Amino acid sequence: MKGSIEIEYAFNTEKEGWQHIDWAKANRTVKLLQARIVKAWREGKHRKAKSLQWILTHSYSAKVLAVRRVTENSGKKTAGVDGKVWSKPNEKWDASKSLNRKNYKASPLRRVHIPKSNGKKRPLGIPTMRDRAMQALYLQALEPISETTADNYSFGFRSYRSCADAIQLAFFVLSQKHSAEWILEADIEGCFDNIDHNWILQNIPLDKHMLKQWLKAGVIDNQSLFPTTKGTPQGGIISPVLANMVLDGLETKVYRSVGVGYDKNERKSGRGMKVNFIRYADDFVITGKNPEILMKKIQPVVEEFLKERGLRLSKEKTRITHIDQGFDFLGKNIRRYEGKLLIKPSKGSIKNVKKKIYHTIKSNRTIKTENLIRRLNPIIRGWANYHKHMVSSKVFSKIDNDIFWMLWSWALRRHPQKGKRWVKRKYFKTLCKRNWVFAGKSKEGKMVPLFYMHQVKIERYVKIKRGANPFDPEWEPYFEKRLDRIMRSSLKGYNLLRRIWKSQNGICPVCKTKITKETKWHTHHIEPKVFGGSDKFNNLVMLHPDCHRQVHSLNLKVVKPC
Repeated sequence: MKGSIEIEYAFNTEKEGWQHIDWAKANRTVKLLQARIVKAWREGKHRKAKSLQWILTHSYSAKVLAVRRVTENSGKKTAGVDGKVWSKPNEKWDASKSLNRKNYKASPLRRVHIPKSNGKKRPLGIPTMRDRAMQALYLQALEPISETTADNYSFGFRSYRSCADAIQLAFFVLSQKHSAEWILEADIEGCFDNIDHNWILQNIPLDKHMLKQWLKAGVIDNQSLFPTTKGTPQGGIISPVLANMVLDGLETKVYRSVGVGYDKNERKSGRGMKVNFIRYADDFVITGKNPEILMKKIQPVVEEFLKERGLRLSKEKTRITHIDQGFDFLGKNIRRYEGKLLIKPSKGSIKNVKKKIYHTIKSNRTIKTENLIRRLNPIIRGWANYHKHMVSSKVFSKIDNDIFWMLWSWALRRHPQKGKRWVKRKYFKTLCKRNWVFAGKSKEGKMVPLFYMHQVKIERYVKIKRGANPFDPEWEPYFEKRLDRIMRSSLKGYNLLRRIWKSQNGICPVCKTKITKETKWHTHHIEPKVFGGSDKFNNLVMLHPDCHRQVHSLNLKVVKPC
C-alpha cells in the first residue's frame, strides 16, 4: 500500500492555469538546479553557480513555486502598501507570469510594530505580495549556497534545523564531567536593522540589482516615506537567510582566536580551552575554560567581526556567566545543580505562556466552551511540544494546575446563581478514567476536551548531523529518515493521521513531494461525506493545502487501492 496512492487526471495537462500546474515536475526541475548549484559552489566554480542561479530564477518552475510559497504561508493574508493579496487561482497564475527581472522595481515596505517580550516593540517591514514572490524566487537560488557555506553550529532560519538542535548541542558541550564552566551570552543589538548594505552587496552571491532593490526600497510609516540606508527588510522572506550569511564565518573566527585551526570537515573543540560556539539567528553562546579567555581573547574578535558588518554586541544582554549560576537561551534555563546539568523552561517563558492563556480566557467570557478549548489547545500543545525535550514534567503539571484555576474562575463567573457542584458537572467531565477534565460538546455531539501539558511525553531530541545539507543529493537518505522520525513524533496522539501519513510514505500524491510540519497538510475524503463517505482510514488521504484545492477545483479523483 505504501506510496501507491494515485491521482486520476481528468483534464489536459497542456492547458494553462494555476489548477493545471504539474507540481511534481516543477519540484523536480528546481531540486535538480539547486543540486547543481551546490556541486558547482563546492568545487569552487563560482561563475558556473552564478549561471545556474540565473537559469533557476528565470525558470517557469521556480516562479510558480515562489508564488505557491507566499500564498500558502502564515502571511498570505497580510497585504503590503498596495493592499493586494493573491487568493484566487487566476491571481496566482497572473502573478507567476509577472515575476520578471526586467523593469522590476521593488515597492516600499509597510511598517508595522509588534510587541516584544521585554515590553518594547519590534518594527517589521511588510513587502507587497509581488516583492515577496520575487524574494522567494531568488531565495531558491541563494539557499543552496547559504547552506553550503553556513557555520556548522548555526541553527536559526535554516531548513530542518530548530531551537531543539541548538539546545541539544548546549547540553552535549556543558553536561560532561570536564565541560567548560564559563559562558559568554551574546546578543547582537538590532541585528536586522543595522547590517551594512555595502557589505551585503559585496559579499552575498546573488544578483546585485535585485539585492539593491530590496535593500533600498524604503519604508512607509504613518503615510510618510523614509529611506532605508542600512539593515535588511525584517519581514521579507529572504531577510533571515541574508542575516545568517552576514554572520557566517563567526564560528571560524572564534576558534582561530584561541589558536585552534578550524576545518569545517573536521570538528575540533578548543584544545583544553573548552571553547564551543552555538548560534541561533543573532543569539549565540560561547563556552570557555575561564572568563579571561572569553573576555580578553574571544569577545574582542567577535566585536571586530561584527563591526565590519555594521553591527555591535548589546551591552544589556551580553554577559559572562558561570554554569552554576545558569543562563537563559532560547526560552530555556541551562544550569548545573550540584554537578548535574539540567535544562528547564525559563521563568520568562513560563510567565509568557501563562499570561497568554490568561488573556485568552479573560477575553472570551461568553464564548462557547468548545470554542474556548479550540483556542486554548494550540497554545498549550505548542508550548509543551517546544519544551518536551528537556526537564519539564514538574513545570507542565504546575501550569496545568494554574490553567485549572483560571478555568474554574471563568466557569463560576458565568453562573453566579449556581452552586459549585452544578458548575463542576457542566464543565468538568470524567473522560478516559480521568476526573475534572474541562470539556465541551461540538455541534456533532462529540466531546472536545482541553489538552493538558502533562499528556506530552518527555523524550530526548536527536540533533541534526553537522554539515547536513538538504540541497545536496548525498544527504537525501539521511533527511528522509530524519523527516520520518520527526513526523512520527509530531503525529503522536493523532493515530489516524499517523497511519495515513505512513501509508502514503509521507508523500503527497498530487505533487509527489514530502508532507512535513512546515508544508502543512489537509485531509481529503476520497468519497465526499455528502455522498456517504466516512471518516475512516480507507476514505482519507493527506494532501498539501494547495494540492487539496487543486483536487477540488478540477474534480480530480484520488485512487487508493484496497
